[in-house]
Amino acid sequence: MTDLRIGVIGYGLRAPLVAHAHQPGRGSAVVAVADPRPERRELAESTFGAFTTPDADELLKADLDAVFVLSPDHLHVEHALAAFDAGIPVYLEKPLAITVADADLILARARSSGVKVYIGHNMRHMSVVRTMRKLILDGAIGEVQAVWCRHFVGHGGDYYFKDWHAERAKGTGLLLQKGAHDLDVIHWLAGGYTRRVNAMGALSVYGRVTDRLASPQYKTGHDWDEYRGNWPPLAQTGLNPVIDVEDLSMVNMALDNGVLASYQQCHFTPDYWRNYTVIGTEGRLENIGDTPGSSVHVWNRRHRGYAEPDVVVRIPEAEGGHGGADPRIVAEFLGFVRAGGATLTSPVAAREAVATGCAATESLRAGGVVVDVPALAEELVAYYERGQVE
Repeated sequence: MTDLRIGVIGYGLRAPLVAHAHQPGRGSAVVAVADPRPERRELAESTFGAFTTPDADELLKADLDAVFVLSPDHLHVEHALAAFDAGIPVYLEKPLAITVADADLILARARSSGVKVYIGHNMRHMSVVRTMRKLILDGAIGEVQAVWCRHFVGHGGDYYFKDWHAERAKGTGLLLQKGAHDLDVIHWLAGGYTRRVNAMGALSVYGRVTDRLASPQYKTGHDWDEYRGNWPPLAQTGLNPVIDVEDLSMVNMALDNGVLASYQQCHFTPDYWRNYTVIGTEGRLENIGDTPGSSVHVWNRRHRGYAEPDVVVRIPEAEGGHGGADPRIVAEFLGFVRAGGATLTSPVAAREAVATGCAATESLRAGGVVVDVPALAEELVAYYERGQVE
């Protein structure tokens, strides 16, 4: 098998992901990396022996078979369109874009250029999500009627408020940037897409922190040993000079299939995990922890008051980042580049997560008014449901 020649645009926080694509002699190799920061280019060159450049356009001339676009969110549209123009299949990190118009433009241009696009919603490959979805498909709780997600972002002040994530201009808001994962999972578990939202939120804590960086910086990783002493949240230091996004948000959603859902996100909790509750016509399930070795609990008999679960399903052990999701999603993308076919991730679903996040942010900033979520053009839905085949 000839190795696929892989390029990378943006060698920052998601840099560990592309290590799974560097398997010289076994199907793929990272041969080119573009990043504006000299230290990141040096790291990529020493890690992969790759050609490096500060210029994404220069990278796209490097005879590539596929490219990972891992740049900051506001650059996704620019880099994806350039790759389409170069005829190179794209792995585009979530969120697809930071506006609905740009998300729709990306999907339309991918179709018109005939170039494959794959969106990096890796939570569809996480063991906890796969476990919950299998239980739902197996009928463990009947027909889904409600999905609730509480997202405790314990390191929000250590990361998301110390770089570009804190700026509306570069990400719209954390209800989209961080919530895109969960909005997609809610849709997947519920079997439908959001068509109407209302939301509330605030910059409750980090707007009060006055210790700021003199100029914006880019975080390139998470370091628990560094974060451990950063408590309480109001004692944080070195925050981004611009902070105009919310650190607390809540959104209610009405889906096209009648399911009701809610998503709650807080960036100043002492713990960091996601808790999903899915309620059906014959029971409910809930994950207790979201890492391998944790569990999903199912209640599907009548009980009076609190009761121990009727069924406990352990989340399988898995190797690799994000509960085994990272190696799985890279393998799926590379297989899609080679042979096409169905994938767990979905460009349409990725667009619907962006549309929901944008509508929710609009509602939040307008005082909680109800906002309709626009649907994707039917011809684009059909194209992507066919597996990107005309």
